[in-house]
Amino acid sequence: MKGRFAPSPTGVLHLGNLRTALLAWLFARSAGSEFLVRVEDLDVGRVRPGFAERQLSDLAALGLDWDGEVVSQSARGDLYSAALSALPVYECFCTRAEIASAASAAHGPVGAYPGTCRGLSAAERSARRAERAPALRVDAGGVEVAFVDRVLGAQTGFVDDFVVRRNDGAFAYNLAVVVDDAAQGVEEVVRGADLVDSTPRQIWLGRALGCPELSYAHVPLVLGPDGRRLAKRHGDVTLREVAPSAALAWMGASLGLAGSSPSEMLAGFDPAAVSREPTVYAG
Repeated sequence: MKGRFAPSPTGVLHLGNLRTALLAWLFARSAGSEFLVRVEDLDVGRVRPGFAERQLSDLAALGLDWDGEVVSQSARGDLYSAALSALPVYECFCTRAEIASAASAAHGPVGAYPGTCRGLSAAERSARRAERAPALRVDAGGVEVAFVDRVLGAQTGFVDDFVVRRNDGAFAYNLAVVVDDAAQGVEEVVRGADLVDSTPRQIWLGRALGCPELSYAHVPLVLGPDGRRLAKRHGDVTLREVAPSAALAWMGASLGLAGSSPSEMLAGFDPAAVSREPTVYAG
């Protein structure tokens, strides 16, 4: 099934990110399918110049290849706008503090948006617009979405009225990723287990937009010695400090795969054998 890896150019890829990229490549190539790379650069406040090129260079340094051109989300606004016009949405004027306060007093899952702005009248919306620009939320109504993850097994998540366009006009990640996956013909999403909570929302969006159903595989994270997700606090763990050959050898060992290249590891790769347990990188 056609897969993809879609990093955000907000920093250098560390070994945890690169291990996920390797797994995404292995899932796609083991199925005899294409593998795409996409640059998710919608968050202009965090994107830094040059990082996209460094990330692509690091993937190539590990021996990972991809099919077709590398697509950047920043050039695809028309697609997101068209998708947005096809969704049931309403304006939301709530601040984060107001949402937290209202959600704490409402019934439903912790953190779910309680629908505060769903029933505003036209006059109320007009008055609120004079005070602040609105975000747009989908009118999902609060539903449960179930799916079977190829690594984690059966999963169920609650879908609230989530944001699809921020109040600064930027399209939300959940909308963009669903539109892009459909437009590029992606069939399976392989990504870190920390993103599993976003999957029910994306499944809901895909169904609302009439997109083909995708397969999902949320792979275990790489942790530091303190048991927390590998990050800058654990020191420099990128290909600037760890040679690509050493990084690849560690990744292969952590996955129980022999070989000095992704192509050699492919011969022994079985998607059904991927562990649910995180891996610790001790340096």
